[in-house]
Amino acid sequence: MTARILVVDDVEPNVRLLEAKLTLEYYEVLTAMDGATAIEIASAERPDIILLDVMMPGMDGFETCRRLKADPVTRHIPVVLVTALDGREDKIRGLEAGADDFVTKPIDDVILFARVKSLVRLKAVMDELREREESGRRFGVDTDGAGRLRGSGGRVLVVDDSTLQAGKILAQLSDEHRPVHEPDPAAALIAARGPVDLMIVNVSASAFDGLRFVAQARSTEASRRVPILAVVDPADRPHLIKALELGVNDILPKPVDPEELDARARSQIKRKRYADFLKQKLDYSLEMAVTDALTGLHNRRYMAGQLQALMSRAGQGGDSVAALVMDIDHFKLVNDGFGHDAGDEVLREFAVRLATNVRAIDLPCRLGGEEFVVVMPGASLEDA
Repeated sequence: MTARILVVDDVEPNVRLLEAKLTLEYYEVLTAMDGATAIEIASAERPDIILLDVMMPGMDGFETCRRLKADPVTRHIPVVLVTALDGREDKIRGLEAGADDFVTKPIDDVILFARVKSLVRLKAVMDELREREESGRRFGVDTDGAGRLRGSGGRVLVVDDSTLQAGKILAQLSDEHRPVHEPDPAAALIAARGPVDLMIVNVSASAFDGLRFVAQARSTEASRRVPILAVVDPADRPHLIKALELGVNDILPKPVDPEELDARARSQIKRKRYADFLKQKLDYSLEMAVTDALTGLHNRRYMAGQLQALMSRAGQGGDSVAALVMDIDHFKLVNDGFGHDAGDEVLREFAVRLATNVRAIDLPCRLGGEEFVVVMPGASLEDA
């Protein structure tokens, strides 16, 4: 999995070391020595990930991250803060600035590469949704509203065999979210099929295999897109790395800090809602591509595809198909005498009457103007 990574650090040996390590893993590497240059490169080159050092003179990593996330051009690029600061305040500050992940110096190469691969994979999914959303925007589909999304009021499923730890998480989240505890992984997979904004999973659970639960959640269509926040001991490298490889979205280190939990949960819920927003707009744009905007019937493009498929099936010995073609007599007189608004109202009313007087399996469509077609699957010659 290749990607373009922007490395930002004011210390040149650090930049060269990271560049060499990433190049050996077949990543394309861009570099910057300060925050302002990083913002310029990110805006012009659109890298897949930014590895951003926190401690830089002038504009530090927190401010650089904040500006990157405030710019519509770069806000979708994952930012990993590279820091020698391991305090909870710095992590919370970074999350509030919009950081997607953290790597602490000295950098553990295995964990770094696991985090990078995880973020590249997640970004690829989001990029595809954004590209389709942009296509919908070009065709006139309204895509405003993403900026109003919030990370509060989330439906959170806590999967943990520890009642004590789960209780602490529930208590912390209950003020702003709707958390539910489920200690049984089988029941949790069923619950995840419902409207869930975030799953918090103890991957080091003793009563069940937390990593297996993550794998099952990622392989199930209903829960595949629900973000997973994995609770894990930072010293447990095998579980941490495997969790990232399996597709968890973020890591919450033990012991769980309430403020860090809140910040990470908010971040993941907001991203989930953004993904849902894009998916909703995509579905709408697809519907508009095959729907006549005036009458609400299917359009000529959709009718042609469906009729071709039905005729091909009929030619291979399947069910017969008929097409009822009609137009509205003297429609031009309506437009000329009463105006196009009146003509549009006639078309809408005709479409309603047509749709309510055909069979459930029939396909009423508007060809254009005052011409309509009803495709009738299974209709015999006598029926037609």
